[in-house]
Amino acid sequence: MQVNTNLQQMKGGYLFTEIINRTKAYQTVHPEAHILRLGVGDITRPLPAPIVQAMHQAVEEMGNADTFHGYGLENGYLWLRQTIIENDYTPRGVVLEPEEVFISDGAGSDLGNLSELFDTHNTVAIPEPAYPAYEDTSFMAGRQVEFVPCTKERHFVPELPKNHADIIYLCYPNNPIGTVLTREQLARWVRYAQEHKSIIIYDAAYEAFIQDPKIPHSIYEIEGAKEVAIEVRSFSKTAGFTGVRCGYTIVPKATGLQAMWLRRQCTKYNGTSYISQRGALASYTPEGKAAIRANIAYYHETAQILLRGLRELGYEVFGGVHAPYIWCRVPEGYTSWSFFDYLLENCQVVCTPGAGFGPSGEGYVRFSAFSYRKDCEEALKRIQTLA
Repeated sequence: MQVNTNLQQMKGGYLFTEIINRTKAYQTVHPEAHILRLGVGDITRPLPAPIVQAMHQAVEEMGNADTFHGYGLENGYLWLRQTIIENDYTPRGVVLEPEEVFISDGAGSDLGNLSELFDTHNTVAIPEPAYPAYEDTSFMAGRQVEFVPCTKERHFVPELPKNHADIIYLCYPNNPIGTVLTREQLARWVRYAQEHKSIIIYDAAYEAFIQDPKIPHSIYEIEGAKEVAIEVRSFSKTAGFTGVRCGYTIVPKATGLQAMWLRRQCTKYNGTSYISQRGALASYTPEGKAAIRANIAYYHETAQILLRGLRELGYEVFGGVHAPYIWCRVPEGYTSWSFFDYLLENCQVVCTPGAGFGPSGEGYVRFSAFSYRKDCEEALKRIQTLA
């Protein structure tokens, strides 16, 4: 037996696990400390009432022999897939077939599992700083990765890859920086993929936070994107499904990959639970949409409080408008991890070190607005005492 040596060559610890471990270690030594967690992007608002009611009803159905549901379709119930198309794509002029929509247990799983569609010799381009899963899953497969720096000097707009890339990861609104791409900027990536016969894996988990109507919510709003792009979305950051698990991925037939992904899912995934899918369906009711808009507004207002507050304290900050994340330059003399430790030890505030998102993240930390409003306001007061 031989192990996958690619796993042995990866970084020792996953970014968010390391944050949790350091925070726990501090709490063990200082059990009295009230730690304010603005690091890991877990939501704080509960499931909206219409979703809870729908899931309760689904549980009741599962407890009745006449309405019990066993294995569903591996790509999800048709009623949810059609509802997704009618609500998330048709209003934006995007035409999709139900067979191109795949319900999953969340965006994180699909972002990793999609790697299995491609040969290990394919090259990968990742604009960074980036969500660590893009890099990790590429290294797990033994692929060659080109990191495309996304820096302040370029207004956080990544250049196209210098070398040929077979697979491209894009995330907009961006995690961790919180920035977006204009329609014209996104179209450049679609044209590149067309010219190089590449596939874009487009992470749109935060599209509901976009404030400007001119910013595209889906890559399929760009002409030709259905030939070169797979789009991944989540109910976690909008409907509060972090502990429920449900998301979906669009694999257009025009990519030539739809049948392969269906075959993979039929073999390795038995489908998202009926209860979760009923909850997801309820998020599209008028009541569900209203509750989600209220959630988004809450997090957006919290992000604005953090953005203004940090700026008033003299920090250079970005994002926070079209995404729930604030990208903050650390003071001179600190690395992103040393500033993380400094905030934890001196004011019991947890952020996310930018270095965990890639080389270009060094010198920054990310603050998450997926936090209690009062905690964000208290964090700003504590950070002010350090000035």
